[in-house]
Amino acid sequence: MPATKPEPPADDQPPPTHKKNRPTARLLRRFRSVFRSFPVINPPCRMVAIGNHHHPHDSLIHGGGTKMTGTLFGSRKSRVNLVIQEKPRSLPILILELSIQTGKLLQDMGMGLVRIALECEKEAAASSKAKPLKLMEEPIWSMYCNGRKTGYAVRREPTDDDMGVMQLLNAVSMGAGVLPAAAGGELTYMRAYFERVVGSKDSETYYMMNPEGNSGPELSIFFVRI
Repeated sequence: MPATKPEPPADDQPPPTHKKNRPTARLLRRFRSVFRSFPVINPPCRMVAIGNHHHPHDSLIHGGGTKMTGTLFGSRKSRVNLVIQEKPRSLPILILELSIQTGKLLQDMGMGLVRIALECEKEAAASSKAKPLKLMEEPIWSMYCNGRKTGYAVRREPTDDDMGVMQLLNAVSMGAGVLPAAAGGELTYMRAYFERVVGSKDSETYYMMNPEGNSGPELSIFFVRI
């Protein structure tokens, strides 16, 4: 009768593989590769404040624009949400649901240059007493990403989930990482300062500002009413 091979002691067993951590690790690696100049952080674990000591004139930029806070967030296969705030702790002045998936935008930013153009048409007032909408109050925009039409961006009011994300990012001025989603899963986010340049009542541009002395992806967002 052949001898039975003894079982290895329990201490020799290979450690279990934590598969549930792999998606987060992949996302963080991708963010590190794209946002090389940005701190990659996980706010639920540790809140990091970067450049939150505001000088009275910090909102003005040398080029004449205004410094604003812009946040892009969404789950990998869902549409990206764009939030514009005056400061990281301010209430949103604009929330747009863009017609591009988070994963696709991240892929495009990995190429180093992204230009998003948002266009809407001027509508004739129904009467002379009708008050025209401000540019950022327009509800629907045709969206182009690097010259290709991707669909429509829609302005909406902030939801409880949106405000939950803003609360988690209260102490973050600039960074990228992963957040827990309210409905389960994870949200990727990128927050940065943007230079707001107003061309006229019908045009505004937001240029993403990389950390001083560092290179990184270039992102510009153009709002035009034609």
